[in-house]
Parts: sequence; structure tokens; C-alpha cells
Amino acid sequence: MRLELPDSWKEERRRVLVTGCAGFLGSTLVDALVQQGHEVVGIDSFSSYYDPKEKRRNLAGAVGQPNFELIEMDLNIADLSAMLAGVNYCFHFAAQAGVRASWGSEFDVYLDSNIHATQRLLEAILAVQGEGESFRRLIYSSSSSVYGNQERYPVSEDVEKKPYSPYGVSKLAAEQLCALYAENFGVPCSSLRYFTVYGPRQRPDMAFRKFLEAARRGEPWRIYGDGEQTRDFTFVTDAIRANLLAADDPSPYGVYNIGGGSRISLREALEVLRDRALAHGVATEIHLEYTEAQKGDVRHTYADGSRAREALGFVPDVPLEAGLDAEASWVATHA
Repeated sequence: MRLELPDSWKEERRRVLVTGCAGFLGSTLVDALVQQGHEVVGIDSFSSYYDPKEKRRNLAGAVGQPNFELIEMDLNIADLSAMLAGVNYCFHFAAQAGVRASWGSEFDVYLDSNIHATQRLLEAILAVQGEGESFRRLIYSSSSSVYGNQERYPVSEDVEKKPYSPYGVSKLAAEQLCALYAENFGVPCSSLRYFTVYGPRQRPDMAFRKFLEAARRGEPWRIYGDGEQTRDFTFVTDAIRANLLAADDPSPYGVYNIGGGSRISLREALEVLRDRALAHGVATEIHLEYTEAQKGDVRHTYADGSRAREALGFVPDVPLEAGLDAEASWVATHA
């Protein structure tokens, strides 16, 4: 499913920095920008959260292109000011992901990767701004995990934030750092709160990918909880298009929900996924098993997308059926 770039990204050649460039979202953006002829600098530490070989496959189409430079380094030790030289926009995807993995001693990784790395990046942007460079905007990848469990849905950006996991805490803390640097030092920034992004290149620890790969192995689908939890699922190209629209956000600091535009129970979504998995030959039969809910998993998510629609012109394009068809096809042929 091809990503259609906004008109502003077709009219002007831009130089961008993409952190976490080898991941699910980062590599999807890199491919789109490189193909359009933009100059892209990508940085990724190729951490072992999942197989680095898979991340390298994500970048196979970009590596070797004359307008793409790959830097393999941790944001916490990199010379970020040098990387930002001449950069117009920074898309900050780099983070330690995962709600369930964020408990216990592993939280130190979340502190380093999600909070400290973001603070270093903001300081580097502040430095290049002071030197009269051409930097225009930071687009930070936040998460619907900042909301936790709410009493009413859909949720607007202004409701009380109640993270329900250490991961959610780390994403909210980094988001607040962005707000502080925007308000105190004039660093232009937009924070995008994604709601359950899925699609080709999805991380192997994420639900739809896990289910599809379990089906390939002839294993049952293990459902945490009763399956009646609901999610606002967002296809990857919609999330990337939101990033590109946010680059031209006129506000000094903006925060936006980025959702798929509808709410569906996990049980209903898996019926669609089952149909697509069978259609693409991922499996010949699929069985479901239910087990207890996991700590940190919220019961519901559902985005109020009116602010992103009004301020950025963002409206999701890809319905769940089409998105799951694309992901099932990708798992059947590439994963």
C-alpha cells in the first residue's frame, strides 16, 4: 500500500534526520522520503530488543542510495549537533518500546532510551538553532499509553494523563520535555500520540504480527483477557503521513492524537485477521486460547482526532480490513 506524500513534501527538497530509522515507523518514513529525493540522515543503535537483522532488512531499499546516510550509534553518545547540521526537520522515533517489558530492572533502559536520549536531542537542536542553522521542527513520536485508562471515550488531548505502565510514564516524560524546550527556548515541536499502529514491518512483539506468525507455525492465538478490550488501530502509512503533515505545523508546540478513526474490540479485529490470514495462506486453521490479562495493558483506547484534523489536515485513509490484508500479505511473503 503506497504512501502518498503531502504536496509540500513533493514541492521542496528537504534534509531530515530520522532517529530510530531502522524500525517499523522509521524505515517506512525513510523509504518514502528517499524515493521522493529528499536528503535523509538516519541514526539507529540496532538494539537487541528484537533481531537487528530484521531492522537491516527494513533499510535494504535505502542503504546505498546517494541521498541516504546511515549512522549506527546510540543517541546517548552520538554527536547530535554534528548530525543536525543543515537539517530542516527531525523525526524522533527512537525509543525503547513495549508496555509489558517496561517493569522491573528493565526500566533503566527506558530511562536512557526514551527520556535521556530525548533530552540530549533537544539540547542539540537548541545549539544548532543558536548558530543560525536552518532547523524548522522536531516531530516527536509519543503514544496513547500516556492516557492510561479513562472514564470516557474518545479521548481528547486535554484529558488528564494517567499512564498505566512504566513505558507510558517514559513517553509522557519525554513529551513534557519537548513542551518545556518549546515554551522556554522556542524549539518548534509537535508530539504525536499514536494509537496502536500496525502494518507491514510491524515489530515481532506487537499483537497482529505475533498472531500471524503463530498461525504460520500452527500455534493457537493466545488472547490476554476476554477479547472485549477495544483499540483504535492505525495503519502505518496513516501514521507516517501524520508525521509529514506535522512537519508543517504552524504552532510553536502542538500535541495531537493520531488514530485510525474507529474503535473495535480485539475479538472483532481477530475475526478480520483470521479471514485475511486464511486468504493469504498464512494458515489453514486457527484456534484461539484465552489467558489472564497482562499488567499495564489498558482496557480501551479511542482517539478524538478532531485537533489533528483541524490543525494538520490529518484524516486516516486506511480502513482496518485493508490494513490487515496488507499486513497478512507481508507476513506471508516477507517475514
